[in-house]
Amino acid sequence: MKKYLNISLIYAIAAMVGGVFYREFTKWNGYHEVNTLGKVHVHLFMLGMMVFMIVALFAPHQELQKQKTFRIFLWVYNIGLPLTVVMMVVRGITQVLNISLSAAANASISGISGIGHIMTGTGFILLLISLKNTADTSR
Repeated sequence: MKKYLNISLIYAIAAMVGGVFYREFTKWNGYHEVNTLGKVHVHLFMLGMMVFMIVALFAPHQELQKQKTFRIFLWVYNIGLPLTVVMMVVRGITQVLNISLSAAANASISGISGIGHIMTGTGFILLLISLKNTADTSR
């Protein structure tokens, strides 16, 4: 349980850093439009902190750590979410600074972000399968 609360805490701190960066970076650059940086804060809080708080609630009562799908979830999800967030930051910085991207650079940012989204979604499925399996065995 403590491990998952620590992961949750790391995501919460990253969310706060992301929120401060968004506010200050856009303010310093006089940027007042909606951009991708503004969504980093919420993604990290909800997909990072909240997911692992929920996992921490289930962990002591279920045998999640024994599930192979859960161990895979930890790796896939904790690679996919940060990858997605990093690409959101890259996209947001280019928006705020009005950097003109080549078609290849634009496609690369979208592609890498897409891989992160796929990994995050796969992680969710693995987590749900793990929870389902522990519910089946706890009867």
